[in-house]
Amino acid sequence: MDGVLSALVSLATLTFLESVLGFDNVLMVGLNVNKLPPRERPRARTIGMTGAMVMRIALLCSLNWVMGLTSPIIVVLAHPVSWRDLILIVGGAFLVWKATHEIYGEVEGDGHHGHGGQPERPVSFRRVIGEIMVLDIIFSLDSVITAVGMAQNLAIMITAVVLSMAIMMKFAAAIGDFISRHASFKVLALTFLVLIGVFLVIEGAGQHVSKGYIYIAMVFAFAVELLHMRRRSKAAQRAAATRAAQAESGREVA
Repeated sequence: MDGVLSALVSLATLTFLESVLGFDNVLMVGLNVNKLPPRERPRARTIGMTGAMVMRIALLCSLNWVMGLTSPIIVVLAHPVSWRDLILIVGGAFLVWKATHEIYGEVEGDGHHGHGGQPERPVSFRRVIGEIMVLDIIFSLDSVITAVGMAQNLAIMITAVVLSMAIMMKFAAAIGDFISRHASFKVLALTFLVLIGVFLVIEGAGQHVSKGYIYIAMVFAFAVELLHMRRRSKAAQRAAATRAAQAESGREVA
């Protein structure tokens, strides 16, 4: 009985942790999917999230290989570097470049034109899926190593991954649609992807930084932006009411 209870507690804890740590994965998928026409987004979102789940399960089933990635292969400036470190550094740098490029397009462009005012080429479905899969590898590796450190039972780890991905898929569409409708939140989400990319590079360089700091800052920034959005909405309503009252007053005078 104690063994069953311990397994359930481990499963619940790991599922919660994987769901929280997977939010950056959901954010990345949502931002990439929103570049596609609306009719293609659900399919791309499903492929992206399913790919992340399959990647995690495949890595969990190759535990010896995954843990071998943490073994040093070279030494740079007296610091041992493993394949995991290299993957995190390269993946983090790619994420920083990608998010920075998207921020530039949002700030300097209008979403329909590229550099120099030229019409931007439509983003292909394959390209979006390819980018999602590349970043899935990075996030999956980090997630699986966390899972291995939290639990010893392969069945528990795989079940937790499946449950956490099901939870994330449930909210992925809503998160993506919300970001798509609100440009300020899109830029905010992109800045956090830059921060996560920097975190991955630092982690790969051997300096551990708790993701908790990133998530606390993310929640705070999103809460502040929600308050700003609420204030703008109220101001717009008051302005509309004032214009309506002025128009009504003008008709009465006439």
